[in-house]
Amino acid sequence: MIGVFDSGFGGLTVHRALIGALPERDFVYLGDNRNAPYGSRPPIDVLNLTCAALERLFAEGCTLGVVACNTASTVALRWIQQQWLPVRRRDDGVVRNVIGIVVPTIEAATGIKQSGTIAVFATRRTVESDCYPIEIRKRRPDITVVQQACPELAGSIERGLPRRDLHALVDRYVSELLRKLAAAPECVILGCTHYPLVADLFAAALPSGVPTIHQPDATARALKAYLDRHPEYDGSHAGRRKFLSTGFSPEALPLIEKFWGDEVPFVQA
Repeated sequence: MIGVFDSGFGGLTVHRALIGALPERDFVYLGDNRNAPYGSRPPIDVLNLTCAALERLFAEGCTLGVVACNTASTVALRWIQQQWLPVRRRDDGVVRNVIGIVVPTIEAATGIKQSGTIAVFATRRTVESDCYPIEIRKRRPDITVVQQACPELAGSIERGLPRRDLHALVDRYVSELLRKLAAAPECVILGCTHYPLVADLFAAALPSGVPTIHQPDATARALKAYLDRHPEYDGSHAGRRKFLSTGFSPEALPLIEKFWGDEVPFVQA
């Protein structure tokens, strides 16, 4: 069974792409909506919350986890992979692993043919980590990365703020980024999984024709490739689905269900 975790609703954008790519696989989704958003939390809080969420998914029988949260991926994932998981494996003998969404996104971004500028919209904590500029520069020194923190956006989506308020926030953040540039960026990374829920607002605010790296699709391709390389995570192929939440605002459900295309049957985690 594969577990997918995010600080809240945003990870559903990745989760839907994973189900589309691997419809026969069993998935459990966990949204830590009660503690969302993670982007303004201290790193130690992000680490502790991420470990607690993964423990919950392991209790559901998951042996492979996908951290569908940019903040958790940039702040906590490396320590979890290098320190936490080996200790758990020694304790109970169960082989588990956790992968993130940042590396697949960087691979997709550095695969573009042209050089120039990539714009990254993300939470404050992801921007402060400098993960995207550092890792993209290692692979493609000809690409310049310009970041824009959007500290209020994920939380506003999570709380179900009216669309006009979300529109105003996106317009403000896009305007702030464009003022840093002499010309339109070659492409854009929406570096928070909440942001694809308002991708149309970003498209309307950005210069016409600027493409967006689709983080959910990049993550789905990476997960399929990972499973091909690691048959030990073969698991069940019954296509079971389970949705867990630590508690959320019902005001956000209309936006989520419109995106998902159906009701999302969350149960309390």
